[in-house]
Amino acid sequence: MVAGHLQIKKGNYYMVLNLHDEQGARKSKWLPTGIPVSGKKSQKQAEELLWETRHSYKDTMIRTMDAGAAHMTGNMLFADYMADWLGVIKNSVEEVTYAGYETAVKRRIAPYFKKRGVTLSGLTALDIEGFYEYCINKLSLKGSTVQHFHANIHKALKYAVRHDLIGNNPMNKVDRPKSLPYTGSFYSIAEVETLFQMVKGDPVEFPVLMAAFYGLRRSEIMGLRWQAIDFENNTITIDHTVVQFRTGGETKIVSKERTKNKSSCRSMPLVPQYRDLLLMMKERQKSCQELCGNCYTQTDYIYVNDLGIPYTPNFVTQHFKIVLRKNSLREIRFHDLRHTCASLLLKNGVSMKEIQEWLGHSNFSTTANIYAHLDASSKNSSAARMNESFSISPGIRPNL
Repeated sequence: MVAGHLQIKKGNYYMVLNLHDEQGARKSKWLPTGIPVSGKKSQKQAEELLWETRHSYKDTMIRTMDAGAAHMTGNMLFADYMADWLGVIKNSVEEVTYAGYETAVKRRIAPYFKKRGVTLSGLTALDIEGFYEYCINKLSLKGSTVQHFHANIHKALKYAVRHDLIGNNPMNKVDRPKSLPYTGSFYSIAEVETLFQMVKGDPVEFPVLMAAFYGLRRSEIMGLRWQAIDFENNTITIDHTVVQFRTGGETKIVSKERTKNKSSCRSMPLVPQYRDLLLMMKERQKSCQELCGNCYTQTDYIYVNDLGIPYTPNFVTQHFKIVLRKNSLREIRFHDLRHTCASLLLKNGVSMKEIQEWLGHSNFSTTANIYAHLDASSKNSSAARMNESFSISPGIRPNL
């Protein structure tokens, strides 16, 4: 089966097949589907046509399979099937989602099963469970990471069942890997104050201040634009994100006119200290633009360098580590500043429900699961009330 994917051109789906000429050089061949882009139904039709075409198309360098089994996809290696499945779904999911699938398949799933020679039709629940055990015990991967592999394989095999490539899905007999409850690191108020002093004037100062106080995700900070700041009503609107990822061997930066989920799109109060900070940044950008002239990059993003060029998301993560090590501060992840924000809110008596809204979690259980171990204040309050309600006179004596 040849590799290929869908592309959209002039409002229609096209199939792009990856072929080879007689000398072995790679060639791309575009084939029209005749299917207009009009929703999920047309997309599904185009995916099915692509799958059929990839099976039937003659490639001069097609993979060698067992005799008489060139089109029996159940006999192909499971590793090869997963690689081909990536091509099928490439244009039906977001780039960042595809990048996650691609990394999981190419780095972990395909290499493991290719080495063992497991075919698509021969794949069993024990094979999959063996892969999970290998990831957890040999590679020491987190349960949450293996859960992503579980989701990838499950989705790919559902596709295989739906298209009659296999009779049943072995994933139906496989339990979802368990993961330990996540406990994020966080700074105390004293550590936060020290950090603020250390980042003064540093390029990473703005994201640190925004993450620690507002609990913003990295993508939300990178996506902040001046149009999101209302200086009259003193509000900040979180409705745009910028993410960075690797796919196809290259790094990409993509902006989205939306946040991680519906609840993440939120409006937050612009407190006086941060209002002054943003006004100073706006004035500095104006001065830099006047100084640089045509060399200045015009953009609406807030977090930019003195040439107007937006910083990359990975710069924040990497430079944050450098600042901590340089100043001998306890090492935490940049995302842990978001946990720090939540922990400080809890210590100041803010309820879990209010923290959920502040952080933009999609549901209350997410907030409760992550920060329940920090919610000592509510437990202390409950203990005090119970203590006032009961009066005990124990019959137990210290001596026999």
